[in-house]
Amino acid sequence: MTPDEARAFLRSNHGAVLATFRRDGRPQLSPVTAGLDDAGRVEISSRTTAMKVKNLRRDPRISLCLLNPGFYGAWGQVEGTAEIVDQPEALDLLVGYYRRIAGEHPDWDEYRQAMIDEKRVLVRFAIDRAGPTVEG
Repeated sequence: MTPDEARAFLRSNHGAVLATFRRDGRPQLSPVTAGLDDAGRVEISSRTTAMKVKNLRRDPRISLCLLNPGFYGAWGQVEGTAEIVDQPEALDLLVGYYRRIAGEHPDWDEYRQAMIDEKRVLVRFAIDRAGPTVEG
């Protein structure tokens, strides 16, 4: 899978497992909903208090295992260096993230307030590497 193929996959498959690194070097895994921003970067929403965000602030290496809705079959992996966008800058980016994945929200004011109340951040990264490159 190339980075372009990974982006094409992510346009219609949003389920993924995020890997970050704990302080002791072991992976910390989290199920996430992933999308793409207008620049082709992978983006996810999280809470500023989440361990994945704390891990990324310390070590910005990030990997996602991309899954299709049926689990078995097509999949991919992407890696990069995470950027965390905090509030208030994240608010409009989170609106864009939601729209690209789910369409229009029934109440954007309510959504924005929930993003503030939940201390949501946007995590994004350019794809530095994608795979798999072999099948076995």
